[in-house]
Amino acid sequence: MMRRLQVKEQLIQVMNESIKLELNVADLYMIFSEAFPEDCAFWHQLHMEEKNHASIIQSAREAWLSGREPPLELLAPNVDELIELNNKLASLLQEYEKTPPLREIAFNLALDLEKSAGEAHLQNAMEQPPTSTLMELFQMLTGDDKKHASRIRTYMRDKGIKIRSLLHKLP
Repeated sequence: MMRRLQVKEQLIQVMNESIKLELNVADLYMIFSEAFPEDCAFWHQLHMEEKNHASIIQSAREAWLSGREPPLELLAPNVDELIELNNKLASLLQEYEKTPPLREIAFNLALDLEKSAGEAHLQNAMEQPPTSTLMELFQMLTGDDKKHASRIRTYMRDKGIKIRSLLHKLP
């Protein structure tokens, strides 16, 4: 019984951190949409898609808490990485609300975030054959909300923005 309770608490923590990650990334993209008028539509679309991802994970959490089996493939496997990334994002959000980064930094940070464990895991789950009716529903709901890293990279290339890695350099 104790082991089952620990697993449940761990799963809730992973779900909560996954939701937090999606919302933090959405908030970051909203800052970028306001800071870079020439890219506003691009950032706003990503912002909306990240909020949708958070809603999907929230729905999975609610389904699980009400007794249904959640699609576990939606969740990142390492809660410590999620916590660390969410802490970095919280700091960046505070900083960028006051002073947005340079455009090139914004794009490279977004690209790194989309390749991070938490974000990449969700994207991969959405591209796999569904393992349940609930997962199939989530995949239908996300529709074109896929492959953010690829879309960011293509947009950067089209706009002549240099691609370089930044996330690992953040405190």
